[in-house]
Amino acid sequence: MGAFIQGFTIGLAYVMPIGAQNIFVINTALTHRSGYRRLTSLIVIFFDVTISLMCFYGVGTIMETNKWLRFIVLGAGALIVMWIGFSIFRDKSGIEGEQGKEELPVGKIISTACVVTWFNPQAWIDGSMMLGAFRISLPPASGILFISGVCLASVTWWVVMPAVVSLFKSKINDRIFRGINIICGSIIMIYGVKLLISFIGLCKEMF
Repeated sequence: MGAFIQGFTIGLAYVMPIGAQNIFVINTALTHRSGYRRLTSLIVIFFDVTISLMCFYGVGTIMETNKWLRFIVLGAGALIVMWIGFSIFRDKSGIEGEQGKEELPVGKIISTACVVTWFNPQAWIDGSMMLGAFRISLPPASGILFISGVCLASVTWWVVMPAVVSLFKSKINDRIFRGINIICGSIIMIYGVKLLISFIGLCKEMF
């Protein structure tokens, strides 16, 4: 049971920091009805849990050791993340919530959730190093408990966090929401620039 609790706490620490995933889900919780929010949470949970499992079982190390794969994903990821940030930054729409803001099609939710999770090479590398290290240090039986805890932490965060945000969205007016978009969009663009700098550094190493 200790390995499960350890996995749960590590999982929370891994998923809680502000990032493109959190901003995407927060934005959805503030602007859409509860059913749409729950659907978004389920889709993000799928991508978040699968990347944790892949990192734990070693797939992330492929990206760490294969420079060409890292080159492609890092370059594409940097551009896509910056575009997502810019789109949020320039969004001047207000909060319509239950009044029926035009909702993204399911395919768009899936593609955006995929981008903010799977197109983040740093998540693969960091997740691989962190979760991989725990896998090596734990016996097989404890390893299963550990990664189960990590996955439960992901489910817990993506269910509870947007529900809390949605609960308090009545306190947030259009002006505050616009400010949130500016801040969140700026954070994502800065993160995209950071990825681009890493991409440039990798280019120098390779060429």
